[in-house]
Amino acid sequence: MATVTRLVGDLEAAEDAVQDACALAMTKWPAEGVPSKPGSWLIGVARHKALDRLRRDIRRREQEAAATREAGEPHTGGDASFRGPGWERLADDELGLIFLCCHPSLDPAVRVALTLRSVCGLGTSEIAAVFLVPEATMAQRLVRAKRKIRQAGISFGIPEPEHLPARLASVLRVVYLVFTQGHMAPGGRELIRAGLCDQAVRLARGLVTLMPAEPEAAGLLALLLLTDARRGARSRDTGDIILLEDQDRGLWDQAKIAEGEALLEQALQAGRPGAYQLHAAIAACHSCAASAAGTDWREIAALYGELIRYEPTPVIEANRAVAVAMAEGPAAGLTILDALATHPQMGRWPQYHIARAELLRRLGRFAAATDAYRAALRLEPPQPEQDLIGQRLRDLRGRTA
Repeated sequence: MATVTRLVGDLEAAEDAVQDACALAMTKWPAEGVPSKPGSWLIGVARHKALDRLRRDIRRREQEAAATREAGEPHTGGDASFRGPGWERLADDELGLIFLCCHPSLDPAVRVALTLRSVCGLGTSEIAAVFLVPEATMAQRLVRAKRKIRQAGISFGIPEPEHLPARLASVLRVVYLVFTQGHMAPGGRELIRAGLCDQAVRLARGLVTLMPAEPEAAGLLALLLLTDARRGARSRDTGDIILLEDQDRGLWDQAKIAEGEALLEQALQAGRPGAYQLHAAIAACHSCAASAAGTDWREIAALYGELIRYEPTPVIEANRAVAVAMAEGPAAGLTILDALATHPQMGRWPQYHIARAELLRRLGRFAAATDAYRAALRLEPPQPEQDLIGQRLRDLRGRTA
């Protein structure tokens, strides 16, 4: 769909055309066989259908304009899709399609959600989960965004190179959220969707190549590499989660860690700190520690305190609470978490309830910990997390009795 959008410059027309092409494929392919290049077939058919729709719309607008002129009223024509000098480098690249969809005329949160849906292929429920809003709310936001695009006549094209920095923050967020969804699969037995993680790392590398002077691009790539380095140690063959403190650090990918740390150092030397550099610095604190016991949790808590200046969200504050709990004791962390209890996003985030339950368990408040674990289960977290919660509940059952 993103490719057809690039070809015709109209997001809604592309979406309708791709749906038509898929419907045609469902009819023709069983009878005639799947083409050798099914993706190219779908793009070609969708492009023709989109152009047919646009031609019909143009003819209609021309007829309306002629009627307007006959009535003696002024008429303003629509703008054409443009292709700037940056087109050749980005036009056939997935990263270019992300820049295309992160249109500055849209609200930042909406443009990120729309790009995740249109370019990255995430479902509405997945996007709602990363934004911690109900699925119906996210669906309404996407519908309103498409309506605004249609009513405002927004045309989509690869931006000129000098306009890329204005879209960078949204593009960084898109890539980060793609990795987040790969790092913790929303359903099934698998904890990790390796394809999404690899896609995000590839996109982050492309950003660093495209904009080598942007420290936040280097910071994002550093963060993804330092986090992805732990992939092989995060779960057992059965799919069960292995918590960070229990992971075999010998399984961590040292090449990724070395590259991530070098990128972080390069980014910090620019003297323009930002959120992704701070995220990467936190990840580096884990990768530099020889053992879980040797982790500098005070430094991590301080970094989260600095990160809140750039991302003043309850999620960052909740993560700081966990670091404070590790540095100063579970009671200190629980105080921070309890202060976030009334925030609506926390009520929809399973990790918040899991974090509270863990601290309550460490404090010996087993009945309250049981309630918190059950609150997390009601939100239907990924199956590996449900299994971990089930084990915790079984361990607590005898203690609460």
